[in-house]
Amino acid sequence: MSDDTTVTRRRVLAGVGATVALAGCNGGNGNGGGGEETATPTGTETDTETDTPTDTEMMAASARVRASHMSPNAPNVDVYVDGEAVLEDVPFGETSGYLELDAGTYAVEITPAGDSETTVFSGDVSVEAETDYTIAAIGEVGDDTDQSFEALVLEDDNSDPGSDTARVRAVHASPDAPDVDITADGEVLFDGIEFGNSDSIEVPAGDYTLEVRADTEENDGDIVGEADVSLDGGAAYTAFAAGYVEPDDDEPEFELIVTEDTGM
Repeated sequence: MSDDTTVTRRRVLAGVGATVALAGCNGGNGNGGGGEETATPTGTETDTETDTPTDTEMMAASARVRASHMSPNAPNVDVYVDGEAVLEDVPFGETSGYLELDAGTYAVEITPAGDSETTVFSGDVSVEAETDYTIAAIGEVGDDTDQSFEALVLEDDNSDPGSDTARVRAVHASPDAPDVDITADGEVLFDGIEFGNSDSIEVPAGDYTLEVRADTEENDGDIVGEADVSLDGGAAYTAFAAGYVEPDDDEPEFELIVTEDTGM
């Protein structure tokens, strides 16, 4: 198997960096310097103490957050954190890279791309240090819907599963799909995942065909979506069951969208 990870239908938002410096989140004084300089007499030694955190301390106090657009009838979206646009024009099926934030609570707002006056989601999201998160936009925009638009906050486990093992998380984000099973080469990986829920499993690294099936007691329901994946050892992945099982014109069809989380 090649050293490069190949994921069929893998979508990653191009052009989004892994780190975005948010106003007020870098712990500095905003001018890039350490204040006024003070002359020291020749031959005099001084011990200067500083409260400026080291790079290691700043990393330890940080969380990483990314966004996934999995709402099939929503337009492209912009994502705001504390009033600042951190992601723009994100289309359905895309997952951003991770944004680095200080631990704390943030006001998160999601709007149609380019329309900051219209809010489709607004709420507070709390993040802890040294933890990775995915904020997934799921459900449907509009009043007449069984699954309302929401921001699903997931805690990501990007720890090393071992050199010969891959970690795979499944997220049910299809608003018209029943509970689903996911099988691979005849083996049941996930059983009866409900909309808005997720589950995780570790499997040997290798090539798989992931099959999404309508949930049955025997786990042999009709296949409604599948994806061929090559899973690297030591890596973590998320498989979003997204789109519509019965789409109307121009609506995205059901598919399994797989991202490599540890490569973002």
